[in-house]
Amino acid sequence: MRETLYVCSECKMGFKDKKWADKCQKWCSEYHTCNLEIIKHAVKD
Repeated sequence: MRETLYVCSECKMGFKDKKWADKCQKWCSEYHTCNLEIIKHAVKD
């Protein structure tokens, strides 16, 4: 079974939870940086 992966369109980081992908996208587009509190929820390779 494939798991859904939500991707930030700004930095291309992937998340299992859409809530974190949305937060990441908002942060990236507003500040043009990464937020460590958000990216710690990203999917690791």
